[in-house]
Amino acid sequence: MKHSLLITFLFITLFAHAQHSLEKKWETDTLLKTPESVLYYAKGGFLFVSNIDGAPGAKDGKGSIGKVGLDGKIIKTDWVSGLNAPKGLGLYKNLLYAADLTEVTVIDITKAAIVQHIPVEGAVFLNDITVDAKGVVYVSDTRTNKVHKIENGKVSTYLENMKGANGVLAVGTDVYVLVSGSLVKADVNKKITTLAEGMDTSTDGIEMVKENEFIVSCWNGIVYYVKADGSKQVLFDTREQKINSADIGYDAKNKIIYVPTFYKNSIHAYQLK
Repeated sequence: MKHSLLITFLFITLFAHAQHSLEKKWETDTLLKTPESVLYYAKGGFLFVSNIDGAPGAKDGKGSIGKVGLDGKIIKTDWVSGLNAPKGLGLYKNLLYAADLTEVTVIDITKAAIVQHIPVEGAVFLNDITVDAKGVVYVSDTRTNKVHKIENGKVSTYLENMKGANGVLAVGTDVYVLVSGSLVKADVNKKITTLAEGMDTSTDGIEMVKENEFIVSCWNGIVYYVKADGSKQVLFDTREQKINSADIGYDAKNKIIYVPTFYKNSIHAYQLK
């Protein structure tokens, strides 16, 4: 019995500390325009990409949403134009939501047209978006340290004092938020639990790989695998090469991570192993 328990303990220990790696599959041409966020669209078989195409905080009307094939070929750089500095993207049914500085821009993907602008009062730098299973939208504001909620067209402040709030991810009744190097979880009662900390303070994109395990990107150019016990593994670090890794997308079925390189104007795809 003791021998069996020891084997089980060793297996669990090894599993908990299993190392992951990334294998690069492709990168797009550098024809995108300061791509900030990537959203994998399984039904359509392509990626949505937000192009800032200008200063990240400028209301200049130069921003757009592009489409990239899963083979790395750019389908259309400016699929929908007329945005300002779009960043995070979220999809619910046929509506694509884009965080666009002080408002959320809503795009009907069947018409390739903007159908609504939802202003967020007091917003300064809306950054990431997530949509839960019921269509409730959550959007972070990095400059005001808030996460806002949009439900049935009504905007409210959901969380406050979220330092440098950026990446957001809704899973069930929980909302995960990246706050200046840490990953926290807000439950249905808004109780905050810190799951991991000590990452580069430019934490940007978050995707769940499996229950309690995440991929976290940092804008400065580092991507982590965050394990259930809060420990972190660096998957890659391109800070010395000055290659950014902004708001990532993820194909959960095939375990492929899509990384927007921001000023390098391309998307890189990696196989997670």
